[in-house]
Amino acid sequence: MQLTMRQTHSIKQVITYSLLVLWTLICLFPIYWVVITSIKLPIAVFQGPKYIPWVDFQPTLNAWNFLLTGPTSAAVYRSWINSFILATTSSAIAVLLGGMAGYGLTRFHYHWPILNWRNNDIAFYVISQRMLPAVVVIIPYLIMFRVLSLIDTHQGMILAYTVFNMPFAVWIMRDFFQGLPVDLEESALIDGANRFQAFRHIVLPLAAPGFIATFLFCLVFTWNDYLFSLMLTFSRASTLPMFIAGEGTQSYGPQWWYLSALSLLSIAPMILITLFVERYITRGLVVGAIK
Repeated sequence: MQLTMRQTHSIKQVITYSLLVLWTLICLFPIYWVVITSIKLPIAVFQGPKYIPWVDFQPTLNAWNFLLTGPTSAAVYRSWINSFILATTSSAIAVLLGGMAGYGLTRFHYHWPILNWRNNDIAFYVISQRMLPAVVVIIPYLIMFRVLSLIDTHQGMILAYTVFNMPFAVWIMRDFFQGLPVDLEESALIDGANRFQAFRHIVLPLAAPGFIATFLFCLVFTWNDYLFSLMLTFSRASTLPMFIAGEGTQSYGPQWWYLSALSLLSIAPMILITLFVERYITRGLVVGAIK
């Protein structure tokens, strides 16, 4: 019997949502596994796969108590705070400078006579710096920071992360500003507003989603970075990825319950920040549509 169009549409919806639910479960299962491992006793971890708390195993907060109130709690807090300070500060500076550079590349005309470079050439040169792997530049960073006494300092790490994130921020913000209509700014300039007023009242509300998205990308890179922290810090400015790596290479072997709790401490801020700023990205898109 031939199916009607409505029945065919319903079948397609069922298949689509079933695949989406399956893919969601596949993506969320590693996080679920980390969560339940962080509340297991060591004996439950080594007994094999156990999935359901209070059914397969008895949950406990021993790992969390040890990390947050035990002998290593000071190092955990210091590493987490260092990661937060370095990630947020360097990302904010990179987005601020990248936004100004991207705006300038889309609204003004530049010409460097020595190499006959114009706006597109300058933009390509900027993003080409981001194409280099971080390991290529880490030794020059190390030598320069040693001469300037910036090794294992917050200022040095913020500088390193800002410089490394800048090309990406410039390129993303440049593309975003190119998509904004210039007519609105020109109308404001005709009405008597200066360039800064037009940028503040017209461009900035429209560009809010671009700023937030770029900030998130820079934040995730900095928060998860291991190489710069490994080479340029050793104690005072050491970050959470360094602390996690150190816990996983102890002489007594990896203690998965502690590592799982540390991993949750590492990924939870990124998840919360993303959920918090998502509404502002949507709001910025709505404001842009209204304007």
